[in-house]
Amino acid sequence: MNTGSDGKKPGNTFKFSETANKINGVMEHMMPALTPTGIILGVIFSVYYIKLKPLIPWLFGAMTLSGALKLRIRDLVQAIKNPLPIIFFFISAHVLMPVMTMLISSLVFGGSPDTVSGYILVYSVPTAVSSFIWVSIYKGDPALTLALILIDTILAPFVVPGTVRLLLGTKIALDMSGMALSLIYMVVIPTIIGVAVNETSRGSVPKAVSPYFGPISKLCLFLVISANVAPVASQVNIGNPRIWIIGTMCICFTVLGFACGKFTGLLGARLGLLGNPAESKQVSLFFTSGLRNISAAMTLGIQFFPPAAALPAVLGIVFQQSVAAILGKIMLKKPAGEQTK
Repeated sequence: MNTGSDGKKPGNTFKFSETANKINGVMEHMMPALTPTGIILGVIFSVYYIKLKPLIPWLFGAMTLSGALKLRIRDLVQAIKNPLPIIFFFISAHVLMPVMTMLISSLVFGGSPDTVSGYILVYSVPTAVSSFIWVSIYKGDPALTLALILIDTILAPFVVPGTVRLLLGTKIALDMSGMALSLIYMVVIPTIIGVAVNETSRGSVPKAVSPYFGPISKLCLFLVISANVAPVASQVNIGNPRIWIIGTMCICFTVLGFACGKFTGLLGARLGLLGNPAESKQVSLFFTSGLRNISAAMTLGIQFFPPAAALPAVLGIVFQQSVAAILGKIMLKKPAGEQTK
C-alpha cells in the first residue's frame, strides 16, 4: 500500500483511533445500562447465549489482557517500597469483607448454603481493573492502584480457593484445583502477557492498540455476562421475592465493601502508616476495596458452584458501578474542575 508523503495513511489511522476512542467513551457512559442489558438478553435469549459458554474463558482472557496492558512493573516496585497500604488493602478486601459477608449472609440466607457461598465467592475474587478509572477521576494514587490490581490478580489462584475453603469448609463440594487453574488461564496468564508487552515495547504497543481494545473489552464483558446468565436464566424470576432479597443484599454488601475501604484508609492515615500523600492512598483503598472482578466471580460461579451460588454475582454486577458512582460523590471530595472521560 502506498504510504507516500501525502500523509493519507497516518491521517486515516488517526481517524480510526479517534473514532474508536469516541466509541469507547460512549460505552463507558453506558456501563450502568450495559451490564443490566446483558443480563436481560441472557435471560430472554438464553437458548442462544448458552452456546457461547465454551468461549467464556477466551472472552474473559481478552478482557483481562486489555486491562493488563496498562500495568507496569515499576508501579509494583514503587508501591512495594511502602507495603503498609497494600497490607491495609488485603485486610479490608480479603479479611474484613469475606468474614462479614459470611456472617451477614448466613443470618439472612441460613437455609441456603449455596447462596451464602455465592456471596463469599464475590468477595474473594480480586479487585476490579475498573477501579483504576475511578481512582483516576478522584485523584487517587495510580501507582498504588495498579500495584494492588497486579498483586491481587496474580495471587487470585491462591486467595480465592483458599478463602472459599476456609470460610465454607466442607459445607459445599468444590473443585478447588479446577478453580485455581481457571483463574490462572483467565486472569494470571493474560495479566503476565499484558505486563510483558507493555514493558518490552516501552508502552508503544498498548498506546497503539488501547483505542481499539477499549470497546472490544466492553463487548467481551457484555457477552460474558449474557453467556454466564444463560445457564441460570430459569432462576432469574423477578416475580420471586427471593430474587429481590438477593439483589438488595448485593447492594448492601457493595456499600459495605466501600465502607471497609474508607475505614481502613482513614485508620491508616490516622496512624500515619500510609505515607504521603495519604489522601490519594485513601482514595485508592476506597475503590479497590469496594470494586470486585464480579465477572470472574460469575464465571467461576457458573463453572464450579451450584446454580444458586451464581445469583449473587449475576445480580451484583448490575449495581456495582452505579454504587461506585454514588458513593464516590458522597464519601469522597471530587477535585474541583475535574472532568470525567
